[in-house]
Amino acid sequence: MAEGEESRRTRFEWWLEDLSIDPATRIAGALLIIFGSMLGVLTGSLHITADIGDVLNGQLDDSGSKADVNGAVYAALVNNSSGGEGMDEVTIILYNDEELEIGRDITDSSGRFSIQDVQRSSSMLVVEYPSHITQRVMLVPGDHTQIIITLTEGEGIEDLDMRGESYLAESVLITSIIGAFTLFAGIFGILGGIEAYNGRNHFRTQFLAYLGLWSQGLMFIGPLFILLGMGLTYLSRKQFGILEV
Repeated sequence: MAEGEESRRTRFEWWLEDLSIDPATRIAGALLIIFGSMLGVLTGSLHITADIGDVLNGQLDDSGSKADVNGAVYAALVNNSSGGEGMDEVTIILYNDEELEIGRDITDSSGRFSIQDVQRSSSMLVVEYPSHITQRVMLVPGDHTQIIITLTEGEGIEDLDMRGESYLAESVLITSIIGAFTLFAGIFGILGGIEAYNGRNHFRTQFLAYLGLWSQGLMFIGPLFILLGMGLTYLSRKQFGILEV
């Protein structure tokens, strides 16, 4: 009966059996896990060390002293029945702290404007349009990805100070936390690969490699290598000194 069952085994099954007892299978799996996890460590390091201006919106130039001011101008809603659309031909002027003009633009048909390569220092953005209240916005170029202005019909001037509303510090913290999590996940994955290479504990290998998946090295490339490595180490699980099911 046993001989009949052995004869019915396919070549593929015999090949898998050979792989499961070959130490090279376990070592290959370990190396794949280590490589995929190293990509995660690299990704985490880039999250932590990358220039925050590039991380957020890419506005800062190489010197770190200039930025772009981008935004849009919309008409205020009137009785929830009209307004809300982008306003074109609106004059946008940017002044420095000495009230000298350092840039200007006119909004396009969708209400958008862009003033490029201005100094990152306290500035005043003046938005003017006939028969509408002029808006004066105090800001630091580069602190905000988009400046949204709403114009209301009428006369006079309204001031808005956005210099104290920058969320760069919070963004730096979030990016650093994500980078640290990714970095540590990659380190755990490397430890799992070392565990597989030494053939000590199969359960610990799979658990650490699973943690390494969260390193997300180069998006999906790192996790793909780790999954392949986990598959090979599972196939060769009988080679481990302690096998926990």
